[in-house]
Amino acid sequence: MHVLDDPEGLSPRAQAFLCRAGTRQPEQPRLLTDFVQVADRSGRLIAAPLELTVRREGFAARFGGLRYDVRRSVRIGDERRDTLRCWQFDLLDMVRAERMGWSFAWYGERVSSPVLYLAHTDGRFGVSVGGPFLEVCPSINHLIEGHALMDELHDWEPVPPSSLEAWVPNDTTNAHLGELLAALPPVPEASGPHDQWWCSDQLAIRLFRGWTDSQPRPTGVMIWSRNGQI
Repeated sequence: MHVLDDPEGLSPRAQAFLCRAGTRQPEQPRLLTDFVQVADRSGRLIAAPLELTVRREGFAARFGGLRYDVRRSVRIGDERRDTLRCWQFDLLDMVRAERMGWSFAWYGERVSSPVLYLAHTDGRFGVSVGGPFLEVCPSINHLIEGHALMDELHDWEPVPPSSLEAWVPNDTTNAHLGELLAALPPVPEASGPHDQWWCSDQLAIRLFRGWTDSQPRPTGVMIWSRNGQI
């Protein structure tokens, strides 16, 4: 069942976000995965494997046509920037074999960016900048939870340092940041190994691995405060 009809598995915050911001548009006609031929790791064309068919069609049934705007605030120097970022959950044609399993492309964030948005057959959300699958979140639900929290913080004050985009993280972690995190409760429903959130009534921090092929992937940080102070 579509996530807008049955948001089970999402937190009350994420459900409220989808209720406020989510819309469902008709999907464009496409060939069902059952009838698609895909290239395996050797380049040989084969019928779509069952795991790919199940995951890709499951994505379409659960999220297809979903649209929403995420309200987002960052501070670059002395300037606060408030934006709306549109996300579109429609499948694209591209499918590729990964080292383990398969991934398939979908529209993702409707912004000029160097990355391709992917869903993996093991459930993870990730991106690619022309190379390997880079994990971002453990699942699409985790991605939506992070968007719901970021949207909820839109009227808080963004505090530097702040990463403008996920593919250009500022990599400014330090001891003071560690002290702040130690005093904050984590937000597990929005967090995974590569994108983590902490939030209290006064302060919110997001740490994430950059969407880049650089190894190790640099760490980006985004911070918001109710009163602009930390």
